[in-house]
Amino acid sequence: MAGLFDLTGKVALVTGGNSGLGLGFATGMAKCGADIVVWGRRADRNAQAEEQLLAAGAPRVWSQTVDVSVEEQVVEGMAAAAEHMGRIDCVVQNAGIATMAPFHEMTTEIYQGLLAVAQHGGFWTLREGVKHMIARAEAGDPGGSLMLCGSLTQFRGEPMIAHYGAAKSAMQAMMRNVAVEYGHLGIRANMVCCGWFYTEMYGGAPKEMFPFDTTIKERNPIRRWGETSDVEGIAAYLASDAASYHTGDVIVIDGGTTLLMP
Repeated sequence: MAGLFDLTGKVALVTGGNSGLGLGFATGMAKCGADIVVWGRRADRNAQAEEQLLAAGAPRVWSQTVDVSVEEQVVEGMAAAAEHMGRIDCVVQNAGIATMAPFHEMTTEIYQGLLAVAQHGGFWTLREGVKHMIARAEAGDPGGSLMLCGSLTQFRGEPMIAHYGAAKSAMQAMMRNVAVEYGHLGIRANMVCCGWFYTEMYGGAPKEMFPFDTTIKERNPIRRWGETSDVEGIAAYLASDAASYHTGDVIVIDGGTTLLMP
């Protein structure tokens, strides 16, 4: 496939890539010719994602049942992916979980459970991806793209999710440090912060069912929820050589919601 965002021959690994925003990121890269590795905890959903990504245009798709909150699974999974696919050019740190609790009632279990996936799992994922990219650069093939999925909670406070905002903010800081540390090897790191997106986490219920549907539209110049297809383009761009001079950035995809923040 020819074009500015041509990803032919590149391999992208997406954590939490079997649904939601992760599948949206993966689909965008698949449409531009990338080979895709999907990480997810459910083998059945991984298999469904494989079919969708092949249909979208990915020449090769391989899925692995990986829980990123377990360091050994991340280490072994990245090594297996690199061996099976031959290389890893892009790592998308997207896996996460959703839990909510008032801050004063938040148990250590809830707090650590979310951080185990969103922060610790993110660290292990990026670390292992960078190791592979360094080895490839030392062998004469530099470059690589690290893409992190962020949130508007990095810019404003929200009730019930202090642990979530803390994890996302920590990953933003990590992204910028990694961008500085490995830029000389052509390894780039960027974060995509998403606004209100309608994904599988809402159980397929109509958007209008949710009390905050009206609020979302009032705070959004585009006047709608985000769809997973809305992140396909940014994923393809950041994974491509067209973004070879773009690193350390926080890119907001929110329909303009932040413009209307009080």
